[in-house]
Order: sequence, then structure tokens, then C-alpha cells
Amino acid sequence: MDERLLRIIFAGTPEFAAIALQALVDENVHEIIAVYTQPDRKSGRGQKISYSAVKEVAVAHQLPVYQPLHFKSKTEDGLASQAELIALNADVMIVAAYGLILPKAVLEAPKYGCLNIHGSLLPKYRGAAPIQRAIEAQEHQTGITIMKMDIGLDTGDMIVKTICPIETADTSASIHDKLAHQGADAILKVLKSESTLNEYLAQRIPQDESQATYAHKLTKAEAQINWAQSATQIHANIRAFNPWPIAFIAHEEINLRVWSATYSKIQSKLDAVPGEILAIDQDGVHVSCHQQQVICINILQWPGAKPFNPQQIQQTNKLHVGQVLI
Repeated sequence: MDERLLRIIFAGTPEFAAIALQALVDENVHEIIAVYTQPDRKSGRGQKISYSAVKEVAVAHQLPVYQPLHFKSKTEDGLASQAELIALNADVMIVAAYGLILPKAVLEAPKYGCLNIHGSLLPKYRGAAPIQRAIEAQEHQTGITIMKMDIGLDTGDMIVKTICPIETADTSASIHDKLAHQGADAILKVLKSESTLNEYLAQRIPQDESQATYAHKLTKAEAQINWAQSATQIHANIRAFNPWPIAFIAHEEINLRVWSATYSKIQSKLDAVPGEILAIDQDGVHVSCHQQQVICINILQWPGAKPFNPQQIQQTNKLHVGQVLI
């Protein structure tokens, strides 16, 4: 006997979510009855209306798109949005980086509830910036957790976990791409059939609250390099803040953006102060850090210019050995 097709609502906004939606479309096992994404935004110098990555996929495949401002129960618009979603009579709702708070009425509307694709190994790194915070904390691995959502912030029961090693050269951008594909594969596994979904839901595991950590939203200010930190921590921060907000050095009333760095092979001076430039060579700009450790900046960007490699940095003649960067 053939299993019944699931009626799926998909809710997400950025590329991370779009990859999962595309995977569901390509798999073509169930019926995607609606795609929810954040309202269109104006962007760029021309302030043109731009679609989210998820809407781009939905439109390309002629899927119905819904873009409510919110689902707040205290407003008529919010209640109307709730009623509209409930009326869809979905079996399950897949949520990935949607960006809107879902009230209890929405979470309980689908027959099997709402499943979230989260970019960390829960209960660690709940919240808005799990990938960046894991790299910043010098974790050796991260992963995807598929969870059944509840009213808490990323507190729902866990259904599936995948593992993704964090290599020394990984940035938030590279880990994002790896996890986006892991998340897509994981949700396809859970949604193989209605009976498969039931099996996973029956085996879900509550999160251990004693192990929970929160991944706070990133700010531009915290991306300023603190040379009093260790070379290891600075290296982790540079990778964590790439591609946003990008680590920077406040230098002579301008901000120099640091896109890439490696551990330096040169020895520091005993009297070197944190932030002191020790050498500028074919590898980059070698800067003293905490306890005479040294980091080498490989790619540096001045305002209004493209990112410079080590040879281009040398040619600018704007930085000099002995200078102390703030």
C-alpha cells in the first residue's frame, strides 16, 4: 500500500533555508502547499525590491508564497496570518532561519507540528549566530540538529543530529555552506515517508538544559581585533566574522578589514607590545599578540579598495615595521 503524501509548509528566508527547500523540491516526494518567507526588502544603492533566497526558489517552481509581517496574537494582522496558516491544513511545517517568532497556535497547527533545521549541535549554541559562535569558541566540530519546535528558543526535542568538523581554515561562510547541505539531507531523511516521520518523532530526545548555551547575535563592534588576545583566539575571531561583520583594525581613523590570517612562523621580540608590526613580507603582515605570540594577516582591505594580498600590501607602503595597531 502506497503511503500518503505529506502536505508540507516550508518557512525560511536566507540561502541556508533555500538549499533545504530546493532539496525538497528536487526530491519530489511530498506536496509543498505553501512557502513562508520574510517580506521583500529594498536593497542596494538603487533601493530595488529584492526577493529572499527562499522566495527565489519558490517562484522558480511556482509554489504559493506567503509573506506576513508577523504572527503576533495581539494584533488583527497577526491573528489573520495565524488563521490563514491554520486553514492550509498542513501535515508538517519545516522551518529554517525564517526570522519570525512562531506562536503556539502556529506551532501546533500542522498535524505533526513544526520541525526546525538548526545550525548547531543542540543544546549548545541556541539562538541567532550558532555557526559564528562555534568557530569563535574554537570548537572542533559543529553540526545540524533537526528538532520538533516548542515555544522556547531552540529548546525543542531533538530528532536527528549530523556532525561537521571545523577545520583550521574554515570560516563562517564555509561552515554555513556545509551545514546548509547537511540540513537539507537530514530533513529529507526525516521526511522520507509519513511512517519514517512518525518513527523519528517517536524517538525524539529532550535537550539537556544543563548543557545549553546561547549564540548571541553578532555586532560590528565586537569584530574589532583585540591584540591583547592570543593568536589562536584572534585567528578564530577572524574566521568567525567572515563574511560578516568582518574583523577589522582601527588604524589612523580608518578601519582596515581583515579577511584572512594564519599563524606566523617568525619569532616575536621580548619587548614587543600587542599590536606591534614585526615584519611585512611575502606571507603578510606579522603582528604581535598576547604573550609574544604572532599572527600573520594575509588579506587586508582599505576603505574603498579591494582586498589586498601580501604582495599588494607591501606595494602600498602604508604599513611599517614598528607601527602599533590599535
